[in-house]
Amino acid sequence: MKIARFNGGKIGIVTGDRIADVTAVCGVDPGEWPPVGMNRIIANFATLRPKIEAALKTAPTVPLADVKLQTPLPWPHKLLAMPSNFRDHAAEMKTSGFGVAGSLPADEAGFFMKSNGSLSGPEEAIEIPDRPGREFHHECEMATIIGTGGKDIPVDKALDHIFGYACLIDVTMRGKGERVMRKSFDTFCPVGPWITTADEVGAPDDIDMKLWVNGELRQHSVANMMIVGIREQVQTCSEVTTLVPGDIIASGTMAGVGPLKPGDTVEIEIARVGKMKLAVTSRLAPV
Repeated sequence: MKIARFNGGKIGIVTGDRIADVTAVCGVDPGEWPPVGMNRIIANFATLRPKIEAALKTAPTVPLADVKLQTPLPWPHKLLAMPSNFRDHAAEMKTSGFGVAGSLPADEAGFFMKSNGSLSGPEEAIEIPDRPGREFHHECEMATIIGTGGKDIPVDKALDHIFGYACLIDVTMRGKGERVMRKSFDTFCPVGPWITTADEVGAPDDIDMKLWVNGELRQHSVANMMIVGIREQVQTCSEVTTLVPGDIIASGTMAGVGPLKPGDTVEIEIARVGKMKLAVTSRLAPV
């Protein structure tokens, strides 16, 4: 099942190129603050799913092209991320001049946190701030969405705690400064275009991940090339902090990171999960 947010916080189920509105069935108020409707859906999905499936038999649908998709989970309790989680990326960072002195691969470093305020949707532009002399890079990643919370989750039980997956672009300002700050500008974490539930994706090991800039393939790898795999990411994070429904874990990226500038178009595709294309603009003025 592909679960989306659209048109001001409504909840929809995507089938092919159409979307059905199931907001009322899910008991979500699109205008609520904070916007935690999707968190409740995830926490109560075992009860809600049969109601959603029943509603879909008669619910009207509209073309996806006629709605505005939003980031599916705008208010997670935690947005965690794995650093240097592909060996080819770790190697390129050491030779590129953009690496952090003494930085460690994910199996040694653990995870870092990225501001929830950086989350944006599949139809929002990535806004590059005015920071003369700094480069801003794309990082192709997969978002793992926690469904069942827990502490000290073992690797062999990790998949039982995953609700689903989404595409994620981790935009980063290179150079000096705290990692969290450099990755936390508004719009620096597009997630979407929806959450694809884990049962539809299947085992996450062989998932193909790609990213293009202006039609040029920049990044391409497979999830089983991660240093810390999806199961191990859940274990690693839950050893430190109790995971709750709706928490997001960003997978880390592969080699091929490179600059984004206003006027670019960046596209990400993760097999069996989804794809999204975003414009890159200047925060000072539209391009």
